[in-house]
Amino acid sequence: MTVPAEGIVGPAPVRRQRNPVLQSEAARGLSLISPTLIYAVIFLVVPILLVLANSFWTQHYLEIDRTFTLENYRVALTDPIYRDLLLRSLWISLLVSFFTVTLAYPIAYFISFHGGVHKGLWLFLITIPFWTSYLLRVMSWKVILGYNGVLNSTLMGLGLTDGPSDAFLYNTTAVVITLTHAWATFAVLPIFVSLEKIDRTLVEAATDLGDGPLRRFLRITLPLSVPGIISAVLIVMIPTVGDFVTPRLVGGKDGVMIANAIQAQFGKAANWPLGAALSVTTMAVVTAMAAFIVVTIRMAARRAR
Repeated sequence: MTVPAEGIVGPAPVRRQRNPVLQSEAARGLSLISPTLIYAVIFLVVPILLVLANSFWTQHYLEIDRTFTLENYRVALTDPIYRDLLLRSLWISLLVSFFTVTLAYPIAYFISFHGGVHKGLWLFLITIPFWTSYLLRVMSWKVILGYNGVLNSTLMGLGLTDGPSDAFLYNTTAVVITLTHAWATFAVLPIFVSLEKIDRTLVEAATDLGDGPLRRFLRITLPLSVPGIISAVLIVMIPTVGDFVTPRLVGGKDGVMIANAIQAQFGKAANWPLGAALSVTTMAVVTAMAAFIVVTIRMAARRAR
């Protein structure tokens, strides 16, 4: 029987070393992320911080008093003009989101389920209107809805009206129509992607179990496409709240939105702190509304299932 020598406890512990391959992959990943991170910080985070800082200052003629104050937020939240403009902007953005998604969903559904081998061609065709300038498309709606425009001429030609009407332009309706057309494609694409991810065997199984087309759509297709619907709503709603070109060209006094007031404060009024406070307030309200819409749509989808 061999007795181990005194003082020898056992083999020395082996030190674990990180795999150099993993280290190199992590370094490569950070090198790929860092340009994007730097870009986001410079062109997104820094401007937002500057706007936020300006919102706590005060404008005195041509000078800015950098003393901390909440007066700009009090004006932004309590002044009836800005409050009404913000509510109108939210209402218009909700209407545009609703009509855009309602029009985009059947198009995306047709391309996904009936497009066959020509899906790419259909997606290409719906992007053709966006080859032209945004301003040109807005001005085309101004020609269509104008007092002597295409719509009035058509109605008079069909004998439906005795003369041209000014009810189609320079109001909220004109803004909603123009923005709905402008953002239609941006709503089609996320819905199409969501529909493409649906397992077609689920639809076939529902058919085998006796579900009709409407029941299959309500129980399977629509609930599973909710992520695309949410994406489309957010893609359309958030930018339309801050649109100031369309209301200025086709909205008139009845279609003015909060972005027009913000643009006026940064421009003609030269009151950057108040404009910054209006911007921050609008961002906060839109963020809260977007979160509420996402939760509401998800809860409706769960109940539908």
